Amino acid sequence: MADTAWEWSLHEHIPSSSVSGHELIERYIRVLEQFGWDGRDLFHVQLAVEEAIVNAITHGNHESPDKTVEVELHVSRLATSMRIQDQGAGFCPDALPDPTEDENLESPHGRGVMLIKQMMDKVDYNARGNQVTMLKRRSESAG
Repeated sequence: MADTAWEWSLHEHIPSSSVSGHELIERYIRVLEQFGWDGRDLFHVQLAVEEAIVNAITHGNHESPDKTVEVELHVSRLATSMRIQDQGAGFCPDALPDPTEDENLESPHGRGVMLIKQMMDKVDYNARGNQVTMLKRRSESAG
């Protein structure tokens, strides 16, 4: 990601509340739109960042009012990067059940992580499992 010249960046700690999370997501989406992001690319970014922030607030911090979620966002016309870190114990993304297998179809666990991996070009979790870093490059047909 060092090869990208970011044109807009944000680094914030937000309260562990869905209202704060959605307000930040709305700001981020408006910025992406200002940089020409639209269609499928914008949808993929919105879905992934929403899953990551909601997971951090609800599963990581358990909506605890004394915990925050650290969010770092970067945008250019060609790519966007997101880093979301909660103050929870973390998890092992590789240990989640495959939500596409028959016995897991009714289980809500693992869907968000699977969607994030499908929507983004690059996804990395830290060793503790309480931070996700994602990268999305705009499609060749965009802009």
